[in-house]
Amino acid sequence: MYLGTEAVSGRFGAGRDRRVSCPVRSSNILFGEHPLTVLSSLSRVVPVLSLSLLAAATVSWGVPSYAPARPDRVTDRKANPNGRVMIVMYHSIGPVDKYMFRSKEGFRNDLKRLYDMGYRPVTFSDYLDGKFDIPSGASPVVITFDDSRESQFSYRKDGSVDPDCAVGVWQEFAKSHPDFPVKGTFFILPNGPFGSNKTGKQKVKALLSWGCELASHTMSHTFLDRLDDAEVKSELARSMDWLKGLGAKPRVLALPYGVAPKNPALLRGFKWKGKTYRYQAVALAGSSPARASTDPKANPYAVPRVEGSQAEGGLRGWLDKVAKGKSAPLVVP
Repeated sequence: MYLGTEAVSGRFGAGRDRRVSCPVRSSNILFGEHPLTVLSSLSRVVPVLSLSLLAAATVSWGVPSYAPARPDRVTDRKANPNGRVMIVMYHSIGPVDKYMFRSKEGFRNDLKRLYDMGYRPVTFSDYLDGKFDIPSGASPVVITFDDSRESQFSYRKDGSVDPDCAVGVWQEFAKSHPDFPVKGTFFILPNGPFGSNKTGKQKVKALLSWGCELASHTMSHTFLDRLDDAEVKSELARSMDWLKGLGAKPRVLALPYGVAPKNPALLRGFKWKGKTYRYQAVALAGSSPARASTDPKANPYAVPRVEGSQAEGGLRGWLDKVAKGKSAPLVVP
């Protein structure tokens, strides 16, 4: 006999009826006995069943329950290989939120909300390949940083990671959430990188050892539409060569200011000084979650990102839409 439902939401995803059948006579319910009382009585007769029956009752009769539908899944969302992928864009981390800055506290809150909604970090290349080493029921999120600014990754005088930089905040979060490790994509510049020539290579080595990805943001962060073809080739080719020299395998370019060159065909490949250069994807500077890379309509040379901000069109707004069922994320089986 079907006795009730509960719509479960929040940490474990969009609401869904969970129905449980139980061989309790309807007369017990009709004459005023709460089902939990009935089951408690049954448990004294059949103690082996007590735990499972009581657990079922908490779901069926409106007693709040926050357990996932299956213990091996991060959420109770159904698999959705064609859903949208959240690719988040950050620049600087600072004391307060403002243009191009996300506050330290705000960034920590972003990580927590993503985690609670079942997102787990992957790299941009993972997104391109459609291969996500994350738990069942989880949704991939690509956390990206542009410009290799010092506030993204810095050290204290004793050589430890600064807890106020983005990497430091993420590391602290990962201590209590080990399934949300520091695994992002950094579009870096030859500005140290990360503001320090002394420790730049050390930071690069650390990021790569953690499974992060280093990608191209050109050499001088210029407006590519103001350059001729030869100048564009130089910007892109030298960036790729520099990254390879750091031990990276650059596959992706983030356009400075989100502006493409006058000849966009150069983004797909060109020859420079006798060598062939080719990017496999180009990241834009905002707007919306991206189509799954397997979606026939997906354009790898115009992959949108979501700004890590409190704006309606930023991360907060898009997560609100996901929570309300207005945007369906990719969910691994």
